Amino acid sequence: MLIPIRCFTCGKPIGDKYAAYNKELAEGKKAPEAFEDLGIERYCCKRMFVGQADLTEEIKKYPRF
Repeated sequence: MLIPIRCFTCGKPIGDKYAAYNKELAEGKKAPEAFEDLGIERYCCKRMFVGQADLTEEIKKYPRF
């Protein structure tokens, strides 16, 4: 779904960096380079980005009840 606003483990705000992270990946950068550019150092915060599966388009296919 959507990326959480804060890291579940340390509580650092990360939601504002998700768009920039995706933009850097789209430009061809590798994830470690994107993390360095965005200042994401902790493993717990990195896992929030790497483990993210954007299912928004999949969910849109189904009507609401």
